[in-house]
Parts: sequence; C-alpha cells; structure tokens
Amino acid sequence: MVAVASILIQFNALTGCSSSNGDSKASTTTDSAATQAAAPVADSVRKESSAPTAVADTATEADPLKADTLKFSGTLPDTLLPNHRILAYYGNPHSTRMGILGEYPRKEMLRRLDQEAARWQKADPSKPIQKALHLVAISAQGSPQKDGKYRLRMSDKTIRKVISWGAQHGAIVFLDIQVGLADLKGEMEYLEKYLKLPYVHLGIDPEFSMKSGAKPGTKIGTYDAADINKAIQFLSRVAKENNLPPKVLVVHRFTQRMVTNYQNIKLDPRVAVVIDMDGWGPPSLKIDSYRDYIVKEPVQYTGFKLFYKNDLKKVDKRSKHKVPHLMEPEEVLALDPKPLYIQYQ
Repeated sequence: MVAVASILIQFNALTGCSSSNGDSKASTTTDSAATQAAAPVADSVRKESSAPTAVADTATEADPLKADTLKFSGTLPDTLLPNHRILAYYGNPHSTRMGILGEYPRKEMLRRLDQEAARWQKADPSKPIQKALHLVAISAQGSPQKDGKYRLRMSDKTIRKVISWGAQHGAIVFLDIQVGLADLKGEMEYLEKYLKLPYVHLGIDPEFSMKSGAKPGTKIGTYDAADINKAIQFLSRVAKENNLPPKVLVVHRFTQRMVTNYQNIKLDPRVAVVIDMDGWGPPSLKIDSYRDYIVKEPVQYTGFKLFYKNDLKKVDKRSKHKVPHLMEPEEVLALDPKPLYIQYQ
C-alpha cells in the first residue's frame, strides 16, 4: 500500500462557558496521516499542537472501488427518521485520534459498534437502531492548499472504502464536510456521486466554516440558515433525481453563533434535518448545551454526541459521580426530546 506521504496538524476549537461544552473533534486528516491535540481551553479559542502520529493506509480488504462491495447488506428502511434511532461512529480510517471510526482495525471497530447498538436497543426497544459510520470526508486544515481553501478532500478510494465497510455491515454512511474557506456548494458537488447511493447521507460542520477568512482552529465558525437551506435543497434534488428515500442532513452545533437565523431554515419532505449537540464535557454541561442550543432553537430532529475520551476529562461537580463519567444511553434518553441521532467519537 501507499506509504505515509505527509503529516498535518490538527486543531481544536473549544468553548468554556457554563452552558456549553468545548469540542475537540478532529479537524484535519489526509489519506495517509493525521494528528490530534486535545486540551480544553477556558473562555477562549486557540490552536493546540502536539507531536504528530502518522497513520498509513494499510487496509487489505477487498478493493473498495468494486461495485459489489457497495451493495447494502440487509434491508434499507424507506424512511429513517423519525421511525429509527441512528447510532453512528465518527472519524477517519487514517487517524487513530480523530474518533472511534479510525481508532481500531475495521473488524474491531464494527464489533464495538454492534455492541453499542445492542445497548441502545435494550435501553429503548420501541425505536429500532440503525447503525452508521460518519466519515470526515472533507477536512479543515491548519494550512492552505494550492487553492488557498484550508480544506482537504479525501480520495475516492478512502471514501468508497468507508462506504463499503458500511454497506457490507448494514450500516448507513454519513459524509461530513468541514469547508474551511471553501464554498459549501462546491464541496457538496464533490460528494454528489456518493450521495446518489440510497444509504449515504450528509453532515456539515459550522465549526470549520470560516466566513471571516480566519484560519480553521483559531475561531469557531458559523453557518446561517441560508447555508443550511442550500444543503437541504441539494439533498432534496439528489433524492428526487435518483428516486431515493429521504436523505438525512446532520448539522453540528455547540454554541449560539454556530447556527444563525434558525427560524428561517426551510424543511423539505425529502430531507430529515438533525441538529446535533456536538460539545464535549461532563454530563451537566452537555445537557445544558442541548437545552440552550438545540431544544430552544428547534428545527426538526435532535442529535447528541458522546466522546469516549474527552467526556472523561473532568468530574461533573453537579452530579453524584465522583469520577469522570460517560453518559449512559438511559441518561441521554431522559432528555426531552429524546435524540434520534447518537454519535460517538
């Protein structure tokens, strides 16, 4: 396989107020290497750096470019939401530090996804679990590319590889966009050929939409309702032209300014819109963020993100727990409304 070609620095954009959580999602990756530094920053946003960890693509499974590897295993529901609860593993296969999707070898990662899905199904038997893989397919960068857009598109091989993992395992796939200084429309068009598959859906991350021209990772970005409407219209057209079931659009959010003019978001029957509470921290802060930024500004469906590592950085002083605590399914399901999209990083 191809050897490691480059190493990129990863940034974290974090918040530190009492009603929100910092987010240390991975923001950069390449088809060969990625790094992460995860340190909370109080009341500020700043670039963090650490010694890079290179991860080569050494996959040996069947050629993911072959069409037969993209055939969905199992029955694909005609309508996912609100009839199902989606349980997604987030990350990139070329980074062990961007999220659970790339932290373990494929078979181990999928085994863990199955176990997590079983826990959630037991916690709420009334709502069938639909497993998912959530790939950072276009990643914000700390340095400009040749076009100066501060974002990197994953290769066709990488994207199809993850799609094939999902297809063979009965898991739908989300392709996530971190635009940097690029235009959302152009990045969606880059992914359109994959979105024509009935089990491939879209995620967009306002955190790395740098409308001010700032470098990704130095400030928290933003999307307006007009941007989200463009994504809805784009997915609606893809669904209509290809006679597909409704698409799902996941919009990440953990601050007030990450989504502006929410009341102007225009829903479409061909697209299910999820606003995903994307911050990390102790449970009480995560619940506050869900209440303040998701529930108070409702769009359609809600999501909730859990961090296997970053949620365990601090003790929750407003709970009975004496050690850092990752929220259990039952705790998340006690929220109102109950999130229909659950993501683990």
